[in-house]
Amino acid sequence: MEHITSRKNEVIRSSAALRKAAERRKQKAFLCEGARLCADAAQSGLNLHSLFYTKRAAQKYTSYLQKVQLSVKGTTYLIEPSVAELLADTQNSQEIFCVCDIPQAAQETKEHFLELPPEGMCLALEQIQDPANLGTILRTAEALGISKVLLCGECCDPFSPKALRSGMGAAFRLVLVHIASLPQSIPALRRVGWHTFAAVPAHNAGKITKVDFSVPSVMAVGNEGNGLLAETISACDQCVTIPMLGRAESLNVSASAAILMWEMMRKRSDENG
Repeated sequence: MEHITSRKNEVIRSSAALRKAAERRKQKAFLCEGARLCADAAQSGLNLHSLFYTKRAAQKYTSYLQKVQLSVKGTTYLIEPSVAELLADTQNSQEIFCVCDIPQAAQETKEHFLELPPEGMCLALEQIQDPANLGTILRTAEALGISKVLLCGECCDPFSPKALRSGMGAAFRLVLVHIASLPQSIPALRRVGWHTFAAVPAHNAGKITKVDFSVPSVMAVGNEGNGLLAETISACDQCVTIPMLGRAESLNVSASAAILMWEMMRKRSDENG
């Protein structure tokens, strides 16, 4: 184990750079922060390149740290609290970090995804901008059994520090497919057997509580402020909406996605007995 005391150490600077999306794309790796999240990465089978922790963290989070130490393939570093500050994305850091490869399932291409037979339910997220929203949606998707998520257009990075914290490690285990243009991809999705739904806040759309999800289905959910692109709505097979009895005209995107996914999976559970 190596001991790092300087914030100018090249390993530290390289690892800290992974807090930026461009560097994560370049290295195909990300920086994971926090005792539980690092342990989750290890238990999810991710490739862990390096581990960093302080003496204080070793004393406070021993059980979590042991799980990570068993999985690290590279070097383990003991770091000083001042060095941990450079790696941390949180104000009250637990002072445990690891550098991990982005899992292969999270780098799925549209071309390979379209070679697979359509099965179950899939969520398509178009231009989601808030990493906290994205993380929450991914966490809900995993909890409800939706294992495939399409990240469409200028969607934020699921491996950003904030998205990882909100997602509680869901990005480690989901199939994440990156698609440049959802409206241009919908015909291809349809050809291989997916039925596509556009979630919209419109009174003339079909109520989500009445929709038949007996076929493999993709639910498209749009940007926080503007919703789905008009081209995406036009390209989808059907528009659906969440019926609301109160005065609110819309819901937060993560709340909307949770309701939509719940209805999708509830219907399939009912149909399967």
